[in-house]
Amino acid sequence: MLFTGAHIFLGEKGFVPGNLAVSGDRIREILTEGRQEEESEDLGGAYVIPGLVDIHTHGNSGADFSDGSAEGLRRMGQYLAQNGVTSFAPTSMTLPYDQLEKAFQTAEEYMKNRPSDGARVAGVHMEGPYFSEKRKGAQNGAYLKLPDVEGFRRLQKACGNAVKIVDVAPELAGAETFIREVSEYCKVSLAHTDASYEETRRAFEAGASHVTHLFNGMRPLHHREPGVIPAAAERADVAVELICDGIHVHPAVIRMVFRLFPGRVCIISDAMRGCGMPDGEYVLGGQTVILQDGRACLADGTIAGGAKNLFQNMVSAIRFGIRPEEAVLAATLTPARELGMDAEIGSLAPGKKADFLVCDENWDLQRVYLDGRRIR
Repeated sequence: MLFTGAHIFLGEKGFVPGNLAVSGDRIREILTEGRQEEESEDLGGAYVIPGLVDIHTHGNSGADFSDGSAEGLRRMGQYLAQNGVTSFAPTSMTLPYDQLEKAFQTAEEYMKNRPSDGARVAGVHMEGPYFSEKRKGAQNGAYLKLPDVEGFRRLQKACGNAVKIVDVAPELAGAETFIREVSEYCKVSLAHTDASYEETRRAFEAGASHVTHLFNGMRPLHHREPGVIPAAAERADVAVELICDGIHVHPAVIRMVFRLFPGRVCIISDAMRGCGMPDGEYVLGGQTVILQDGRACLADGTIAGGAKNLFQNMVSAIRFGIRPEEAVLAATLTPARELGMDAEIGSLAPGKKADFLVCDENWDLQRVYLDGRRIR
């Protein structure tokens, strides 16, 4: 199948007029000039971008990964695919190991039997339980633990070694040893931490290379006590997550982050089960969350996850002044790299999965293709 008359996103080259040739579930080639094909479709100048990759999403459609429900995870995957997210890392919360183990098993089952209209699970993101009480945010303090290599291995086994990112507060006892050992198997990310600048630097030297939802759940940036944020900015090998819904982080700070971390920003949703649902009461990590006017909070006002999907976050970033090329990269190839999946997903190139989106000039999502098949 040849898709003609498109503006195709080609990474550093930006949007290039051309044609996209697809064979089966793969991209065959990208052409700057048209040619005769048995079957072709004119996209009329639409913008074609890779399917989005959400490396931090807890739930949507009333379901949460940590529920350990196979049906719920299927519902999550189908919602995501319909909204332009073709790959994702279901993300756990701070909960007892038994509950997490059940959830992680559903990820392995999903990967083996993915519905044809569901986004692919490209890995699992283990958010917790190795966090600081002081910066736990909406994580459930009753289940916090010190870094535990054996506990990590138990959960890694439960999902068939699919954990691609695991979070830890580096100031905790045993964190440095944990980082050195676990970074051999997956990305170690700093999160829900009160770490100082010096503690953060030691964590990066030990092997950490990622920061979860920058600014949220960590020591604020201070000119005499800089903490995680400047330490991460100084490391070219560290990528950061950013929630771009305009609620978690102010638009001015979003613009600043894209300048501080060029090519190293992963836009995420951090979505909870209320994403795609009406206002009301929901549960996150065993705690009641009130969703009202797009804002999800615990009873004490603590922000508790996002209510917008990744496509909405990406478009919001563009509306806040981020160049479309930067925003698309931050929602596609950069997160795919963090999962070690960039050879398969995250960009439009010959041999890669034919996961792509068709958008109009206003960034309205028109079509979604997953494995070369139109699903929206």
